[in-house]
Order: sequence, then structure tokens, then C-alpha cells
Amino acid sequence: MRPSRRPLRFARRQEAASWQEDPLSGVANLFDISLAFIVAMVVALFSLAGGTSFLDPAANWTMTRTDAQGHMEIVQKQGKQIQVQKVSDRRLSGNGDRLGVAYRLPGGKIVYVPEGDSGHGAAK
Repeated sequence: MRPSRRPLRFARRQEAASWQEDPLSGVANLFDISLAFIVAMVVALFSLAGGTSFLDPAANWTMTRTDAQGHMEIVQKQGKQIQVQKVSDRRLSGNGDRLGVAYRLPGGKIVYVPEGDSGHGAAK
């Protein structure tokens, strides 16, 4: 009876070692892990960027964005209405009123000082 046990033990060893012979067997779960990581990153970025205000119908916000070509857009959300305005670098002319003055600080920040009746701006 001993000779009949030997082939079974040998067959079991081949089956147990078959997963070690396949070099891509460990890569099978990487796709699932990467999907879970991507979902976690989207949730983290959404909460970091204040994503709840993007979905709130009563929220008002303004966002600027620049595309790869350097064109700037201003995105404004007021209630349920969203407006996208493209910023142009060409000069415009026409009639209008001066509303204030913008200053660039040494740190690169731009400060807008409106002219008005409060006495802080220049008189018209």
C-alpha cells in the first residue's frame, strides 16, 4: 500500500507549488488595490477642497483656473447658476466709470481698493 500513497503526495506538492511558478499571480490584486486607493484619494481631495460647498444649492463661490495654454477662466456659482468667464489679455476701449485701484504687493498678492463714499478712496 505504500507505493499508492507516494504519487498522491507528489501530486499535492505540485499543486501547492503551482502558484509560485506563475510570476504574475501576485499582480492580480493590484488592480483592486489601485481602485481602492484612487477612490480614497478622490474622497480626500473632495473633502479638502471643500467639496460640500460645490454641491450645496445655497452656496456662492468664485474660482479661477488656468489651462495648459495659460488661458484663465473665472467660474462663479451663485445659488444654482454657474457662469464661466474667459479672461482675455487684449485691450478694450469704451465708456465706463473707474471703480478702484489694484496694487501688486512685493509678495505677489494683488489688493483691490475700491473707490467709494467711505472717504478711503480718491474722490471722483
